Amino acid sequence: MKKLFAVLMLAAMPVFAFAAEQGVQLDKVDIDVSDKAALQDGARTFANYCMGCHSAKFQRYERVADDLGIPHEVMLDNLVFTGAKIGDHMKIGMQPNDAKAWFGAAPPDLTLVARVRGTDWLYSYLRAFYEDPSRPWGVNNKVFPNVGMPNVLAPLQGRQVIGCKQVQIVEDGKKQYDPLTGTPLTHEACDQLTVLPKTGALTEEQFDEKIKNLVTFLAYSANPVKLEHQRIGTYVLIYLAFLFVFAYLLKREYWKDVH
Repeated sequence: MKKLFAVLMLAAMPVFAFAAEQGVQLDKVDIDVSDKAALQDGARTFANYCMGCHSAKFQRYERVADDLGIPHEVMLDNLVFTGAKIGDHMKIGMQPNDAKAWFGAAPPDLTLVARVRGTDWLYSYLRAFYEDPSRPWGVNNKVFPNVGMPNVLAPLQGRQVIGCKQVQIVEDGKKQYDPLTGTPLTHEACDQLTVLPKTGALTEEQFDEKIKNLVTFLAYSANPVKLEHQRIGTYVLIYLAFLFVFAYLLKREYWKDVH
């Protein structure tokens, strides 16, 4: 019994480590993988900003183009930069040995990252880079401290820094106010992210929408048949409902003579 308990604890250690890494409060994001416009924008962002280092080698360009309603010619002209054919997997030209020399480790494939990390984690992580001169790439990340990658989305977001500022006190999900004056109760927090004005190509709202679309594409990539499964599941439930009615009527017909 003790040996079994030890084995179970060892098996659970990766789960505990992942939970500890998520000690920071994650931002919630509502993902809709049926939104073709969001998926197309997310695919464009992924191809232009992520595929320099990260592959999606379990996806094919053709499947993505067909699922997202992108003509093959448009896909090849605007989202394929390696000379790959439409039926090829979404691989990158960077060699693993080069990647290890430049980054310390080869950047992971992102086909299934939304399943591994979750959409809330991805949405929070991609918006949580901030300037940190002590790091090799000059940036750090609030969600994933001491991250080993550059902030490739900085030209869109702008220069983000971390520092202290007054934030409103929230208890049990409710904002707190002074009972006499009605003014918000605040405290100084020193882990707040702030984007320096006019340093990025997008506004904060536009950048958040851009990241949401990118996460939507990653969620689709991790499970491209999700909508098809839902559609088939609906038909199965309708079939079972009809079958139940006929089965019940047949049961009544057989049992009426028994009584």
